[in-house]
Amino acid sequence: MITRFAPSPTGPLHLGHAYSAIVGFDMAMENGGQWLLRIEDIDGQRCKPEWEKQIYEDLEWLGLWWPEPVMRQSDRVGAYQTAIDSLKAKSLLYPCTCTRADILHALAAPQEGGSHPTGPDGVVYPGTCRPAYWFEPDFRSHPDAALRLNMLQAAGASEPRAGEGHAFWFQEDGHGPAGQRGFIDVLRRELIDSIGDVVIARRDIGTSYHLSVVLDDATQGITHVVRGQDLFEATKIHVVLQRLLSLPTPIYHHHRLIRDENGKRLAKRDGSRAIRLYRQEGATRQDIRRMIGL
Repeated sequence: MITRFAPSPTGPLHLGHAYSAIVGFDMAMENGGQWLLRIEDIDGQRCKPEWEKQIYEDLEWLGLWWPEPVMRQSDRVGAYQTAIDSLKAKSLLYPCTCTRADILHALAAPQEGGSHPTGPDGVVYPGTCRPAYWFEPDFRSHPDAALRLNMLQAAGASEPRAGEGHAFWFQEDGHGPAGQRGFIDVLRRELIDSIGDVVIARRDIGTSYHLSVVLDDATQGITHVVRGQDLFEATKIHVVLQRLLSLPTPIYHHHRLIRDENGKRLAKRDGSRAIRLYRQEGATRQDIRRMIGL
């Protein structure tokens, strides 16, 4: 078993991070495996060296260890571009010049009507820039555009599981937000209607979380992805990309979220739950485990 913890150095680790890191570490150790650390620093504007340094300090204080060297996404730009080129060659990507305001304006148009579904990345993209199927995407005219996955094409680009009517699926050995467990089928219609044409490469960083995470997991040989239930829906995107890029699909273990006294999920801006502060106040690693129910 190989698990991983992949924080972004954009702020202090909090109790929710501690829970995810420890759950993954404990799973790997109990099964004689490895727990890997990966630094997701593709967003150069928000990621800071001081936050990365604190990640190492916090995790070591929690009693966790990992093999060196640590993978850093900023070192893997070439791998992400190779995957993008592969998806382009299969006519699965197209350039999108829409701003957020453009998307909201399109969704507000009278002909759209009704409510607009939201997916893992927010409101489902209405397909404004999606080319008609008989036209090849024109990347040269829009070199700085975001690149979106043509989900209409992608949803039909995989063979169904033997004996089943679904092309995409993954194994869940944790629990989804509604208690989902076991083999999770992802319907083509769900991909098109409820997820849509997600961004695969942003104009400012040249990749996206969705693309980089599946490539990094494959490169590191991750067998079990341990992460919060808030990413359960995003897993459906990741399974699609794994099929399109001929990558293995790990087993997924989505876990509960650590929330504050009002039931709100912890975020980095909630500095009062930062691991560093607990350290400074004299807490022990056993105290942290107790606080998060481990």
